[in-house]
Formats: sequence, C-alpha cells, structure tokens
Amino acid sequence: MTLNIPILTLIMLVPVIGAAVILLLPKDREDAIKTIAAASAFVSMLLALVVFLGYDTARGGFQFQEKVAWLPELGISYHLGVDGFSAPQLLLTGIVMFSAVLVSWQTSDRPREYFAFLLLLVAGVFGSFMALDLFLMLIFYELVLFPVYVLIAGWGSKRREYAAMKLTIYLFVGSLVAIIGILALYFQAGNTFNFFELREGILRLSNTTEVQRAWFLPVFVGFGVLASLWPLHNWSPDGYAAAPTAVSMLHGGVLKATGAYCALRFGVQLMPEGANFWMPLVVFFCLGGLIYAALIAFSQTDLKYIIGFSSVSHLGLVLLGIAALNELGLNGAGLELFAGGVMTGLMFALVGMIYERAHIRDMNQLNGLARVMPLASVGFVIGALTLMGMPGLPGFPAEIQIFMGLWSASASPSLFAREVFGTPINNWWYAVIAVGGIVSVVINAAWTLRVAQRVYFSEPKDEQLQKLPGLNPLEKTAIALMCGVLILVGVLPNTVMSVVQVGVQAIVRGLSAAG
Repeated sequence: MTLNIPILTLIMLVPVIGAAVILLLPKDREDAIKTIAAASAFVSMLLALVVFLGYDTARGGFQFQEKVAWLPELGISYHLGVDGFSAPQLLLTGIVMFSAVLVSWQTSDRPREYFAFLLLLVAGVFGSFMALDLFLMLIFYELVLFPVYVLIAGWGSKRREYAAMKLTIYLFVGSLVAIIGILALYFQAGNTFNFFELREGILRLSNTTEVQRAWFLPVFVGFGVLASLWPLHNWSPDGYAAAPTAVSMLHGGVLKATGAYCALRFGVQLMPEGANFWMPLVVFFCLGGLIYAALIAFSQTDLKYIIGFSSVSHLGLVLLGIAALNELGLNGAGLELFAGGVMTGLMFALVGMIYERAHIRDMNQLNGLARVMPLASVGFVIGALTLMGMPGLPGFPAEIQIFMGLWSASASPSLFAREVFGTPINNWWYAVIAVGGIVSVVINAAWTLRVAQRVYFSEPKDEQLQKLPGLNPLEKTAIALMCGVLILVGVLPNTVMSVVQVGVQAIVRGLSAAG
C-alpha cells in the first residue's frame, strides 16, 4: 500500500507533539493534559492500525519507507520502514500505550510531567521498530532510557530510586556493548549505517564468516539485555515492582519486545552466519531464563513480582523461538511478541487497579475481589489462559509453533559443536529444551490458577476489601480493548500471522543462504 503522507514519521511524531503541548500547559490544567495524552496515544494507535492493515503481504519486504539524507558523508540517513515482523509490533505499542494512558487517568501527582515523559517514552519505542538506519535506531533506543528512569524514580513505589538506577545501568551497558558491535561492523563493511547496505557489505567481506562470528554475540546479547536474556535479567523484576502502572505495562508489554526485535533484526538478520554458529549456546541461556523465572514467579506473593518474573519467562520463550532459526520458530516468536505484549500489559494494568484501591500487592492479603471488580476478574482469566497457551487464545498458536520449531531445529547440524568441540552432531538438545519450555508453561499455569483463586474467586474474608470502589469507565475500556484483541487474535490468529509470516520468510531466506 502506498500513501502520500509520511505515516511512519507521524506515528512517532504525534506523541512528541503531544508531549510538547502538554509541557506548555499550566500544571493545574489536569483535564486538558490527560485529554491531550489520550488523544495523542489514540491517534498513534489508529495510524499504527492503518500501517498494519495496509501492509501488502503479497508484495512483502519493507514498505511505507521514508528516506532522507541526513549526514551522507558518515553514511547516516533518516530512513524508516516496516516489514511483516515489525508492523504488528507498531500496533502492539499503540494498543498498550493507549490502554496505559486510560489506566493512568487518576494520576494527580505532577500529571503534566508524567504524561509528557510517558509520550516521549513511546515515541522512542515506535522509532526503534521503524528505523532502518542503525544510527537513527540507536538514537531512538537510547531515547527510551531517560524517560523510563525519570518515570520510575519520580512516580514509582518501593525502592524506586534503586530500581530506576539498576535498570538504567543494565540497559545502558547492554546498549553500549551493542553499539561497539555495530561500530565494528560499520568500519569493516563500508562505513554505512543503512541496514540494507550494511548487510550487503558484511556478506561481501572476504572474511565475512569470521567477522559475523566475532560480532554477533555483542550485538545480540547487548540488545538481549532489554529482552531479559538470562542471566542478565536481574534488573527487570525490580523495575516492574517499583514502576508506576503505565510504565510497568509499557515495560513488560513493549520495551522487552523492542529488545527482542532489535536482537533479531540487527543481530540475526545482519549476521546470519554468526547466528547459525552461536545460537546453540544462546539456547541454553534462553532455557535458563525460561524455567528459572517461572519457578521464581511461582514462589512469589507480591503480584508485581509474580507477573514480572513471568514476563522474563515469557521473553525466554520468544528468544527460544528466534533461536530455532527456522520459519516455525520465528513465526511463533513474532506472534508471541504481539500476544504476550498485550497479555502482560493487561496483567500489570489489573495489578495497578487493585493496588490503587487497596494499597496491597500481597496475594495472601487479597480475597474475593471478583465481587468488587468482576470485569477485572474476567480480564485476569483471559490473560491467564493466554499465558497457559489455551486453544482459542493467541498463546496457543504462538507457543505450539515455537516448540515445533525447536523440535525441527534439533535435526540441523551444530556448527558450534563441530568447530569448538570437534564433534559432528546435530542440535539434538533442542528437542530436550522444547520439553523444558513446556514445563515452564505448566509452572506459569500453576501460579495463574493460584492467584486467580486467592485474589479473585476465594470467599471474602476482609470486609474492607468488599468496600473498595469499582472500576471506572476508562479502566473498563482499557480492559475491554486488550481482552478484545486477545480474543480476536486467538479466534483468528491469521489476522497477525499472515503479516508476521511474510517478514519471517525473508529472514529465513537470508539464514538459508548463509547455510
């Protein structure tokens, strides 16, 4: 689909304009501030929906491209575009952002600054998904860090300054490692940051195999820190627990997806030979995070920590799908990024609604809330069933493809084992890891059932909890929007899969060409 307007720039620019207008308003104009924030988020969501629906799956490739020379002598340009893998992530960002603004409507502590930073944060996320110039992408990627730090340190709860600093240090160091890898590729492959030219330059190098193997891990792992790649995930649960509700929603639903997307796009797709070589090692780290985080989530009683560790486990599943390096696994990873992002945003929104009213997050102190917030209990059940991989919801087609992709990859030869250990064997342990992934799903199912029973469907024991105010219309709208998306994609998964698959096929062709 060809449009005569720079729609990708508008998607990213609308939140920036909204933030600027908000900062120009007097601080006592709370209703106007919140209305502008909601309008900005809504317009960006609609534009992202236009891009998603307008993506031509028959043509494939990168579409809606916008390119303007910026610093040509340095190989830098303003270059945006989306393919089948990134278009759904734009829509995910729009949905979670709009829902987050609605859920935050009751914010009364410096709302002008709060909503301005929230909009700047999402502008950086949009840019990271669209940038096809690596220098531009790094600007957007780093733009996310400052608003996240300020929002957690300024509006967070327990240990907020500690959590904000810990998160910032981890993500900054991770991005610094990725930047070193990208600069190494830049100087060796033609002094260009253009994604397509850099990829061609890397493949034309006479020592391309050595270059890709040397710099794949720094780039993949550097971006993988944001995706909570184990054992570099430690910052994440603390950040979730301390962050205000909207930031937790964006953090768990969108920011982690940004890390996984960048690891795939600028790690796997730029350096397919490096990916083929190192992925057997990466798989073990993914499995560690998958099962470890699920077990820790099961042992927690603080609802935010439970969902935070569960999100780490969920991203481990996404990274396993990427690590399969085949169409099935990558299809599952793309759908899981979208569905899991909406599901995680929904879960954190529900916890925020409870905490705002009861000021309690310990599930052992909560009971009978289904009578007070019936729609919240319905939302939790839908989110829980999505996490479990229940047929009829999008978690099922996503997870089954990831496990089938791992099983299929178990028959492929392991370059890592052959060249490092001198053993010409297949990746047979991928099949074992697929079983381990299923175990993590069972563990996640256990904690969701336990939380649902204790928090929502147990007999009321505390009369004060039964007197809590119900949900307001905006909160109900946010829950209905996210639940509606999960049900729609669960019943009609091809609404997202048909787009994701087109992007995945291009990635797989590059991997196949690299052997």
